[in-house]
Amino acid sequence: MVISSRLRADCRFFRGDRPCVFKLSSCRRCRHFSPLGRRILIIKLSATGDVLRTTPLLFGLKKKYPLSHITWLTDCPAFYLLKGNPLIDRLLCYNGETSDYLRSREFDLVACFDKEERAAALASSLRARAKAGFGIDRHSGAVCALNRASRYAFLLGVCDDLKFRSNRKTYQEIIFESVGLKYRGEEYILPLPCEEKERAGEFLSGLGIKRGDPLIGVNTGAGDAFAHKAWDERGFVSLVEMISGRMPESSILLLGGRKEAGLNARLALKFPGGKVYDCGGYHSLPRFAAIIGRCSALVSGDTTAMHIAIALRVPVAAVFGSTCENEIDFYGRGAKIVSSLDCRPCYRKECVKTPNCMDSITAGEVFSALSGLLKDQ
Repeated sequence: MVISSRLRADCRFFRGDRPCVFKLSSCRRCRHFSPLGRRILIIKLSATGDVLRTTPLLFGLKKKYPLSHITWLTDCPAFYLLKGNPLIDRLLCYNGETSDYLRSREFDLVACFDKEERAAALASSLRARAKAGFGIDRHSGAVCALNRASRYAFLLGVCDDLKFRSNRKTYQEIIFESVGLKYRGEEYILPLPCEEKERAGEFLSGLGIKRGDPLIGVNTGAGDAFAHKAWDERGFVSLVEMISGRMPESSILLLGGRKEAGLNARLALKFPGGKVYDCGGYHSLPRFAAIIGRCSALVSGDTTAMHIAIALRVPVAAVFGSTCENEIDFYGRGAKIVSSLDCRPCYRKECVKTPNCMDSITAGEVFSALSGLLKDQ
């Protein structure tokens, strides 16, 4: 009892199952004492790009609640994009154990920005003085808005006209609004470990690329949740031809994941002896991000690579087919090349329309946007 009276469980460094990092036997008069303050939980599990574009909210929360302890729950793939974030006090990977742990706690604010049932159900089951974002309606079992301020975000998911035609708010504006904050252009946060930057440099050096060489990243991949998020192979071939011919001083990095390995290998073979490099699809997400960070500019669809570039302040020429360009904030460092078809945007899983929305975007349009970005640097 005497020992416990010397301890302060309300300190952010106190764990309870081990000594704190300062290994002191008493909390009294400890110069490292830091009160937890407002206890906030952010639930944003997936997708990785969406997780990354939620990080600006941390600035808003820390500004409003300087004395706060923020816990963030995410899926394991996105974990490594948040690891080391200085504004996250505790980062958890979603699983049964972490869900049980969170249910044992009480928060001042729980904010869930995923509409998928596992995230929304967890948010509804937790104890909190206030909740924002999405949960589960106890009567219908359907996803619902947890507070009035999240109503607009909720309606975007159920009203196609609002989502695809009327909305002019960026994703950041929408999530800030959900927790009662005003978005003021706060940027993404993506801390990259020094070792990842070094390994990325070693990889590029192995390709024959020196530090300071102008690099154009061409990301050929995109998620497959919706039809036509990725540009087609013919478009990439034409674009690489244009860059090679008109920007001969630049090297071209073909980027993607395992799914794009075959495509990128074929593209590289079409330009033998040129400065077109297949970066492979085997890199970890932090290493992939570090490679993008070395680029002078990036061409991409609406995908994780685009969000990484935004976070690392790499100019992006982004191609939009089926997804909503209005929700993306490039912070003045990007160009949106948008399909002219009147049937887009949409969230169809399949589309047999010919030509489709991505077919209508030409390599010339993309190259022109890319050139403009490079001139502005």
